[in-house]
Amino acid sequence: MTTRKTISRVVAAVAVAGIAAGATALAAGTASAAPASSASSVQPCTSNQFTSKLVYGGAGAGNRYGALQFTANPGERCYLPGNLEVDLVGAHNVLIDNTAPADAPAVALVDGSSAYVPLHWTGIEPYAQQQTPNGLTVVAPSDSNQHGDYINPNVTVDWTLGEVDADSVSHTIDVGAVTQGLAPTA
Repeated sequence: MTTRKTISRVVAAVAVAGIAAGATALAAGTASAAPASSASSVQPCTSNQFTSKLVYGGAGAGNRYGALQFTANPGERCYLPGNLEVDLVGAHNVLIDNTAPADAPAVALVDGSSAYVPLHWTGIEPYAQQQTPNGLTVVAPSDSNQHGDYINPNVTVDWTLGEVDADSVSHTIDVGAVTQGLAPTA
C-alpha cells in the first residue's frame, strides 16, 4: 500500500510540474498552440500555402545572380523538397541546369518564413544572342490539402531579371538547392 501511495504522489508531482512548466512557457511565449503530435508532422506544400517572387541578386564579370523566393503565408506550415524542379517559360534557346544534389534536404516554410532557390546565368553576349524568358515555373510538392481538396500545384513567376545568354556556348540558367532564409540581394 505504501508503494502505491508513493507512486501516486510521484505521478501527481510530475503532473503539477508539467503544468507549471507549460504555464511558464506560455507566459514566455515559447510554447506552441499545436499539440506535440502535430508539431513534427509538416506536410508537403501546396501552391496556396506560399507566395513566390524573383529576387535580383547582383551581377559581376558577366555573371548574373538571382533567386526564386518562397514565403509561407501567415499560419501555414509545410515543406519544399531540397531539389525543386524549375522550368522555363519562353526563351527557347535557354536551358535549365539543375545543380542541386538529388538528396538535398527538404526545407520547412512556417508562418511567414522564407526559402529560396539560387539562380545563376551569364549575360555578356551581344543582344542578338540573348533571350528574355517569360517566366519560371515550379510544381508544388502536393496537389491536395489535408482535406483531400485538389489545389493546382503549378506556380508561375514572371521573369523580371533581364536577358540571358542564348548562344551555342552559354545558354543555361543554373538552379541550386532550396535554401532556408531570405534570398540574398545586391
